[in-house]
Amino acid sequence: MLDSLSNIFKITELRNKILYTLLMFAVFRAGIHIPVPGVDASVIESLFTSGNLFGLLDLFAGGALSKFSIFAMSITPYINASIIMQLLTPVVPMFEAWGKDGEDGRKKIAKVTRYGTVVLGFVQAFGMAYALRANQALVNNSLFSVFVIAIILTAGTCLLMWIGERITAYGIGNGISLIIFAGIVARLPDGIQTIYQYLQTGTINVFQAILFALIAVLMIVMVVAATQGQRRIPIQYAKRVVGRKMYGGHSTFLPLKVNQAGVIPIIFASSILMFPVTIAQFIDIPWVKTIADAFTWGTPLQTVLYAILIFGFTYFYTAISFNIIEMADNMKKYGGFIPGIRAGKPTADYVDSVMTKITTGGAAFLAFIAILPNFLGMITGIQGVYFGGTALLIVVGVALDTMQQIESLMVTRHYKGFVK
Repeated sequence: MLDSLSNIFKITELRNKILYTLLMFAVFRAGIHIPVPGVDASVIESLFTSGNLFGLLDLFAGGALSKFSIFAMSITPYINASIIMQLLTPVVPMFEAWGKDGEDGRKKIAKVTRYGTVVLGFVQAFGMAYALRANQALVNNSLFSVFVIAIILTAGTCLLMWIGERITAYGIGNGISLIIFAGIVARLPDGIQTIYQYLQTGTINVFQAILFALIAVLMIVMVVAATQGQRRIPIQYAKRVVGRKMYGGHSTFLPLKVNQAGVIPIIFASSILMFPVTIAQFIDIPWVKTIADAFTWGTPLQTVLYAILIFGFTYFYTAISFNIIEMADNMKKYGGFIPGIRAGKPTADYVDSVMTKITTGGAAFLAFIAILPNFLGMITGIQGVYFGGTALLIVVGVALDTMQQIESLMVTRHYKGFVK
């Protein structure tokens, strides 16, 4: 293992990619400590209590939201714009044509996504700044100050988007995912320090700390197993002669992932549940405030609805991202078939049946892993430390993808990899 890791720095191209990625990480971390002018930091800090949604968003932002720095919104608007484009691609004929147009089409989609990021980013930034104005968190409560803060936050998100694209182009791994990964990992030392301080002051005992660690390890194992889990459907390709050459005649498999939707259903569900709370900040009506309080992070109603929405969105996004009919048609066109199943519609029906069954397990897993942090504090008695399955899903997924990219670069240059 150590020899394999040392081989990474023997490959000049790979070494340069890793160093470039680390340099971009340094720029990201430096920006987190640049505060937005005109904001009262003491009011911001009071919003971040254990286990609430603000704590989750701050975790994704690497601590930038609690400091209200120029990167306070993190890369969230870009993610939302990308998700919207993915949902619109099968619906809008122009976007669908772009998706099938190779590299040129992908560039057009990326350009529209960037414009969408700016629009969504400004709307979200203006909402955040206006909410801070309502909470008396701004030094100057004028509308001009709200616009200035919104522009600064939008510019910070655009800079993060540029950093992510630079990492993808010249670094290693997916830049946008790695920015979120870096933000989550950067908060890990703070969590460990908090637990240590609790032990020193007697707030918790050693048994509670060990229980917390065991649950954390169990969650990591579960996330890795679900992320890597596949149902492999065997596929046989018939022999066919094209000109003087014979093609096909080999066997392969169709990998159906247990967690095909990834972390997207959790993002969808949290965004919807955050909507009533966000609206209530702008409407000073008692019954609206009462309804918003019922949707506060960690309440019984919010927890149940959160699980139901995640379950539903898992099926929805899996159906959108995995086109079974197109896959069956392509398989039939190239002479592929599932042993015992006729090509065409019977193949699509069979794969759809299998996908529905494994998606049920994936949806149940996502719902469980997402609501577990709501109960982690009650189980262990440790408050003030956020350890959620959502963050784990992102960290594990990004780490595995990045390792596989490094592995492929090492293997192509005749170096032994480290992924067994």
